[in-house]
Amino acid sequence: MRYSFLSVIFLLMLVACAPLAEPVIPTDPPTVTATFTASPTDESSNNPIPTLTPVSGTLDPDAPTPTSLFGSTRTPVPDDFPTPTRPFDPNAPRIDFFTSDPLTVAPGGTVTLFWSTRNVDSAVIYRLDSQGNRSQVYNVVPDGNLPITTASSERGNLRYSLAIGEGADFVEEILVIPLECPDEWFFEPSPADCAADEALTTRIIDMQMERGRMLYVEETDTVYVLFNDGLAGAPGWLSFDNRFDPEIHPARDENAPPEWIQPLNQLGFVWRGDADVRNRLGLGIADAIEFEGFIQTSGSGSSETTYISGSTGVVLQIEDGEDVWQIIGGPR
Repeated sequence: MRYSFLSVIFLLMLVACAPLAEPVIPTDPPTVTATFTASPTDESSNNPIPTLTPVSGTLDPDAPTPTSLFGSTRTPVPDDFPTPTRPFDPNAPRIDFFTSDPLTVAPGGTVTLFWSTRNVDSAVIYRLDSQGNRSQVYNVVPDGNLPITTASSERGNLRYSLAIGEGADFVEEILVIPLECPDEWFFEPSPADCAADEALTTRIIDMQMERGRMLYVEETDTVYVLFNDGLAGAPGWLSFDNRFDPEIHPARDENAPPEWIQPLNQLGFVWRGDADVRNRLGLGIADAIEFEGFIQTSGSGSSETTYISGSTGVVLQIEDGEDVWQIIGGPR
């Protein structure tokens, strides 16, 4: 095959212009990423890390209480928190009412008890004494009434108990009926208790001593010795049945110094015959005074209290069982 000179030259130019390697297509340059490098903290910086500082003083009582992060806390149950009661049982024994007519009664009068119960076949009424002990018993029907005649000597209150059921079903109700006071006190201010009886008018001999007082009450034929020496462990007063007999006993101690003011007759018999009485009382500070006065009591037995007129217009209160006495109000 023949080529012309010009053709050869053209071919050589094409070979010279041909690429020697694969072409490279340019792309966007990569983005530079910053790298974090930890640096030491300057402890001497002017802005240190703040710390908690305790706060002094009293917390505001009106401020809200912070809530626990762990939820609500358990609140202790108070001592007076009501305890659960057993469910109401309509078939359990029950007392509907227990009352009296009249609500108060005079000693010697009649009072009627009224009651009504449920779910029982019988009931029991007890008379209670002043200490709450059962003294009388009445077996009664579940619903009814019971007339009771009081004694004229009774004072204070009448107490009765209505009881039904047994064991866990036992039910009891107490009824207190006040007794009216039929007798007035002979002095004021009057005691809260009722007088056991009306005041008795009597001859009284009253003598004031160095460390106490002596009284003779003719109505009861009794000598009272009242001490105010404050002797610890010793009784505050004593009483003696009168045994003075003017036919055989001297009225006074004739051997005593004439300047002595000594008790005479009934008072002197006790004073001369009992060394403890004589030593605790000492001598008289004035002659005995004889006058018409009163004596009245309240209570009974070991709880009896006696009130006696004194020569100076006072009333002397003498308490049994307590071994004490005191001066209180005067006559009405």
